[in-house]
Amino acid sequence: MRLLGRGVRCVRGGREVFSGLDFEASAGEVLAVTGPNGSGKTSLLRLIAGLLTISSGSIDLAGGEAELTLPEQAHYLGHRDALKPALSVLENLAFWRDFLEGEAFDAGTSLAAVGLGHAAHLPAAYLSAGQRRRLSLARLLAVRRPIWLLDEPANALDAAGQGLFVELMSDHLTRGGLIIAATHAPLGLAARELRIGGTA
Repeated sequence: MRLLGRGVRCVRGGREVFSGLDFEASAGEVLAVTGPNGSGKTSLLRLIAGLLTISSGSIDLAGGEAELTLPEQAHYLGHRDALKPALSVLENLAFWRDFLEGEAFDAGTSLAAVGLGHAAHLPAAYLSAGQRRRLSLARLLAVRRPIWLLDEPANALDAAGQGLFVELMSDHLTRGGLIIAATHAPLGLAARELRIGGTA
């Protein structure tokens, strides 16, 4: 599996965010997208996820599931945690499983993997910022998709949470997945770098 971008141009609100961007990532690889605030790191992830329309250029996936689109094979994890505070931890995870049309899964296993097994029946509103981030990470496990698009993935995670996340990413890569992460901080594992914008 190989994700390839050529001459990608992004325009938002009538302003060119970036243009002529080339990148590639293959199964088992991490591409770390870096650059100053406002350079377009999040916009690139959203283009790949199909949440924004590419202005010119191309983004293609080779070797994925032929009957599925690129967005259908990708998880987009934004820098904000998309949770419903009134729903329990378990209900939030089930919502995403249904929304993403995932297969039946053992929610307990996904929650235990991110250290939230004890909180399954708590309302998400009771979670700390780090626990909310862990619940968002559980979504990556509840519905398996080969491409992870991660926006500042270690936000709010303590040292233990960051170590756990490195393990989850390593396991995903071992399974043949690929990761593209917009980040200001080291990811904790080997990654190629794609820098967008100036030298800020």
